[in-house]
Amino acid sequence: MSDRNFCAVLVKASCISTIALATVIALAPLKPSCSNTSAYHWSNVAIGGGGYVTSVYLHPLQQDLVYIRTDIGGFYRWNSRDKKWIPLTDQFGLEQSNYYGGEALALDPNNPNIVYIAAGKYTASWSGLGTIFKSTDQGKTWSKLNLDLPMGGNENKRWVGERLVVNPLNSNVIFFGSRLNGLWKSADAGKTWVKVSSFPGKPKVDIGIAGILFNKRVPGLIYANAYGDGIYQSTDMGVTWRKIAGSPSQVNRMALASNSVLYVTHALGVSKYANSVWSRISPTNAQTGFNAISVDPNNPNRVLVAHDQQTKNDCKVFQSVNGGDTWEQKRHSLNPQVPWWTEWYFGSATSAIEFDPQIPGKVWLTDWFGTWQTNNINGQKSVWSNYEKGHEEVVSFALASPPRGALLLSGVADVDGFNHKNGLDAYPGAQFGGSSSPRFQDTYSIVYSESDPLRIVRVGGNRWNNTYTGATSTDGGRTWKKFSSFPENTIPLRVAISATNPNLFVAIASEKQPIRTTNGGVSWSKVSGLPNGPLGPWYWGQPLAADTVSSNIFYYYSRGKVYRSTNGGASFSVVNSSLPSEDWSMLKTVPGSSGKVWVSVNWHGLYRSTDGGAKFTKIVGVERAYLFAFGKPQNGSIFPALYLYGKVTGLGDGIFRSLDDGKTWSNIGETHKLIGDHPNVMEASRQQFGLVFIGTSGRGIYYGIP
Repeated sequence: MSDRNFCAVLVKASCISTIALATVIALAPLKPSCSNTSAYHWSNVAIGGGGYVTSVYLHPLQQDLVYIRTDIGGFYRWNSRDKKWIPLTDQFGLEQSNYYGGEALALDPNNPNIVYIAAGKYTASWSGLGTIFKSTDQGKTWSKLNLDLPMGGNENKRWVGERLVVNPLNSNVIFFGSRLNGLWKSADAGKTWVKVSSFPGKPKVDIGIAGILFNKRVPGLIYANAYGDGIYQSTDMGVTWRKIAGSPSQVNRMALASNSVLYVTHALGVSKYANSVWSRISPTNAQTGFNAISVDPNNPNRVLVAHDQQTKNDCKVFQSVNGGDTWEQKRHSLNPQVPWWTEWYFGSATSAIEFDPQIPGKVWLTDWFGTWQTNNINGQKSVWSNYEKGHEEVVSFALASPPRGALLLSGVADVDGFNHKNGLDAYPGAQFGGSSSPRFQDTYSIVYSESDPLRIVRVGGNRWNNTYTGATSTDGGRTWKKFSSFPENTIPLRVAISATNPNLFVAIASEKQPIRTTNGGVSWSKVSGLPNGPLGPWYWGQPLAADTVSSNIFYYYSRGKVYRSTNGGASFSVVNSSLPSEDWSMLKTVPGSSGKVWVSVNWHGLYRSTDGGAKFTKIVGVERAYLFAFGKPQNGSIFPALYLYGKVTGLGDGIFRSLDDGKTWSNIGETHKLIGDHPNVMEASRQQFGLVFIGTSGRGIYYGIP
């Protein structure tokens, strides 16, 4: 769904100490008062998909037993009664974020209860190794197997074939084709694994063995797709292998018909292998590259194919009823269940298409934004519906919960962002960029003016053509006006708006000097006294904030130093240089109080200042401050509710709330829903006490409520 490098930012941390130029007061190391009881419930904010579903799996023995894998949002099982997807990997916590990458999934075709997943987002060393898990209860619980390898569920060619497969004639035999480490085999249902050293293929190094296929009618016959090299065949259950002469080299997916004819899609079209002969059977008058393919399990001559990645705005599905001799382009109409999905989303970068083995005429399709179903693929015009309930996969950049207007505004990757004015459990009607408003690919930051919270600023842009800007709203984010101007080749990462002057705001930019405007984005000038901004756009720190009372005061944190401006952001100067240096950090100001500044520095803890950053006090008992937020106070309290994603002495890792300025904490997390998919932003409601939001890097946005 997104660039490979974006999660690298999440795991890099600078821990360089700095010489104190101001004061940090360390409180006595007393154990904080805490509570380990939670009366909170956590749910996804309803958005509706928005992320890449890289394959779909239908069990041959049990109707409606369907699974999907995603590139950055984990794995799901279909609930046909409620037409809802059930997330299966939400028990993975922050330290297991890598496991939300869907490298592969395999069903045991002889046992509907058994399913395997290969989980890992990235092959880079900073991400950690992926692994294979096994479930004997349809994904309710998982057991880790003893095969740890680099896996890349969010890397190149993540949309191609099935690299983890169970032998339909012997469920104890499993093969896994890795990206970097060759072919592996288990003969005991995953308990132990050995590398198949006899496999001679030389696949493209970052893609590896992209597909494995058993012939269930010929014992011992296996096909393996060594991407970039060709298709290999074994007739003795993987003991020996030979390359099939004439096989296409850049094969995306393979499908085997019940009459043992092998169909493949590849960079140059569609081919089939029958009676030891390859034939090119691509649909005429179509683009060359194809990816998704399926053969009707009840009719070996009925084949479906769809285009490869280059066709993102014009999905074409072709059907053949005579084994590929002729093709018909299938016409379609859409029955959308998610109102903000545009028509061109259907089949955008189609990854998989599958016949339902139990229901004739029913077909499933997965793509860049979600999952589709049709019950009449054989009709003159197939009607497709996108059921996304339960599947939430956007990557969040920014959240805002103003004291007036919508409970939540969200800025996300690839689908801009949303005004959740319909409530948290209803799909938004449209993205920010409606028919008359500017639309961005990404929204990186959203802020409101404290004195007039319906005055809102957001910044973002389009990675696909390297254009970036922002927009203002005077009605709480219902409509937007694009900035009159914005510096070219500048990626705005964060923006802060004056507490009392909505036309004054400051923005930090990727690897450039910060900038400011005093006229609502009509013109811009450089800010002095601050370092260049961090590398973007895949950046989630929150180093910039405006004072919530004083019009001209802004604050900034960078590498252990806190900077302050008292002239509306025109210039900044260092006011404190004794905080720990940390790349994963957040600076926030307390609502309704001038000069109160808090800074989180990950494993270095949480700090607060009451004098505009001159002195900071470390909060006792907070061992890790990964994310934090301020929300509406409890009735009768002078303290805003304080929320923390991190670690508290005596409570361990989790999500916490303090109602007394960090003196005592209670755990408000759920043990079965750890919100661990690289959480990257936390905000709390200024309208409703107890309501708090956490955005993630692939499982959408969560809200917690008492």
